[in-house]
Amino acid sequence: MSRIGKQPVELPAGVTVTQQGVTLMVRGAKGTVSVVVPQAVAVKIADSSVQFEVSSQEKDIKSLHGLVRSLVKNAVLGVSKGWEKQLELVGVGYRVAGGGNEITLTVGFSHPVKFTAPQGVTFTLKDNKILVSGIDKKIVGEVAAQVRHIRPPEPYKGKGIRYVNEVVRRKAGKAVKAAGAAA
Repeated sequence: MSRIGKQPVELPAGVTVTQQGVTLMVRGAKGTVSVVVPQAVAVKIADSSVQFEVSSQEKDIKSLHGLVRSLVKNAVLGVSKGWEKQLELVGVGYRVAGGGNEITLTVGFSHPVKFTAPQGVTFTLKDNKILVSGIDKKIVGEVAAQVRHIRPPEPYKGKGIRYVNEVVRRKAGKAVKAAGAAA
């Protein structure tokens, strides 16, 4: 049995969980998130918590136990507090404009790049920082990764779009390598 899967998911005030077939609907102040639960995992919904049990001790089913618990926990946190990822633009002339569900990036291409977020995800801009926020952790992470993929940080100067506090591995340039070889 999974150690994570054994732990119940506590429901904060204002969050409700209902089961409709194989889908758990998590509703809260910020919206609704659905989580598909495999048939091998049984769900017990109490007043202020959700408990999960598995029907078999097979390895793949036991791994689903902890996975489902984590997905439901992330959904509960999403509908109560929300999820967010911060990106920053590093580079001379790199800018971002827009907001809401669409941004326009000027990141060294011959043209500005427009990016539209899927439903449920919003962009908030401040200086050269982009805050991606929403209630579904998976979608927020995917959108942040897609924006970063437009111009990932390069290893020589570190220019590009990166997560806040991301450490970019830097390489020595040609001049440093040539000076090291001559010495």
